[in-house]
Amino acid sequence: MNRLELLIPPPVIMLATGVLMWVSSMLFPGFAFPWIHSGAWGAATALLGLAISLSGVATFKHARTTVDPRRPAEAATLVTSGIYRYSRNPMYLGVMLVLIGWALFLGNLVSALLIVGFALYINRYQILPEERLLQEKFGADFLAYKDKVRRWI
Repeated sequence: MNRLELLIPPPVIMLATGVLMWVSSMLFPGFAFPWIHSGAWGAATALLGLAISLSGVATFKHARTTVDPRRPAEAATLVTSGIYRYSRNPMYLGVMLVLIGWALFLGNLVSALLIVGFALYINRYQILPEERLLQEKFGADFLAYKDKVRRWI
């Protein structure tokens, strides 16, 4: 399954997960729970996620390094400043929060469970290969950063 590593852009995975969440909420209406459903909390969570993701992109742009998640070997700099002081993957964290916001809006447990699938996929086929390549490229600097900052939060 290594051929899936770094193959599908994470925004495509996010959109596919979001669509599957919506479809599952339609297919399994019996799993809708009012205590989960909240348009306001969903929007707030999604906006927070968007802000975190955009902060990660802006920090990469400021460091003049690639934001293309399929090409981590092209990273010109190991970015450890800004939001990267708190999370090694703020863009993925932000996307996950957007999906959590969507789950709150949908108010369906089956939809919410698909977020776990998103996290597992991104972790295995995106983050682990990225970290492998960054360790090869930046060596001890990346290992020190990895020891200091958590993968998600």
